[in-house]
Amino acid sequence: MNRDAKNIIVIICFITILTGMMAVNIIKADADFSYSERRKLAGFPQFSSKKLFSGDLFDDFEKYFLDQFIFRDGFRSIKAIGSYYLFKKLDNNDVYIADGSISKILYPLNEKSTANAVKKLNGIYEKYLQGMKVYYSVIPDKNYFLASKNGYPEIDYAKMIGILDQNIRNMRYIDLFDSLSIDDYYKTDIHWSQDRIITAANRLLEAMGSEVMIDKNQFIEKDLYPFYGSYSGQLALRTAPDKLVYLTNEMLEKAVVYDHETKTVTTVYVPEKFTGTDPYDVFLSGAKALLEITNPENPDGRELILFRDSFGSSIAPLLLAGYSKITLVDLRYISTDVLGKYIKFSDNQDVLFLYNTMIINNSYMLK
Repeated sequence: MNRDAKNIIVIICFITILTGMMAVNIIKADADFSYSERRKLAGFPQFSSKKLFSGDLFDDFEKYFLDQFIFRDGFRSIKAIGSYYLFKKLDNNDVYIADGSISKILYPLNEKSTANAVKKLNGIYEKYLQGMKVYYSVIPDKNYFLASKNGYPEIDYAKMIGILDQNIRNMRYIDLFDSLSIDDYYKTDIHWSQDRIITAANRLLEAMGSEVMIDKNQFIEKDLYPFYGSYSGQLALRTAPDKLVYLTNEMLEKAVVYDHETKTVTTVYVPEKFTGTDPYDVFLSGAKALLEITNPENPDGRELILFRDSFGSSIAPLLLAGYSKITLVDLRYISTDVLGKYIKFSDNQDVLFLYNTMIINNSYMLK
């Protein structure tokens, strides 16, 4: 075969592959969600003259094409392999592996966001919580334990806590930083593992005046495997799975969870959620605006109002031992202004604001 014929064959193959991929991209239905990345994918952009002239329309189309491209996860894996092993980059889209654990870079410290968190907490206190026992605590993200010693940038955690401490009024700070280590977190996920946070739960209970302390021997350990956390998908490389562990006992099996949004009653743990969109939804059915957990074995005790993010889903069951009821509020999904319609605030309630550092550094998501 002469050289010209080979060139023609190469060109024909290239055009065939290019047009074939374009045709498949046009024909295939758009995906709504990326299970590997635990996020919603961009949909087809809506046209408007404002978006056209501002350039936002073209940005939206770029995001759409990147999210909906065929074999997307495969290409993501190829890119990750090239970044780590060929070009020897320390991270892939800010996701990195250090000490056998996957994390995502959190940098720099957003002081305006931290100040906004202060404003949010103080505003809630002034509107609903005056005269009550109110506490706040911060959960360190995995970078606190991994970033600096492995050559990755990290936020100034001391400065973040300092801004909170100097400006939050009428609330007592409960320090959790020294009661946690990197071993308390899943290797493939952002969250802590429930079986490893007994010390942190007791720190909170003791600081809030509870006479009840918990011990791991009081629980039965249930395992769900394999658990691939959200960071595993974002890394786009094959990783060893974690084991998702939840702790239960007779009290927690009897506890009743009421969802204000759906007006339904469920249980503290929902193991069937393990095979759903996010396996971490095993804890309290996942992200919910407003939940109430009632402890039938302590009907006349104090109550706790827990303003929380997703970390609260796994620690709330451990705190229930010290309370007759825990109300969980997620301000990412419910506005501060309507809380009075659903919660009767009283002197018989403790209040705890419990947020991880990533939320503090991006507090504008709190309504």
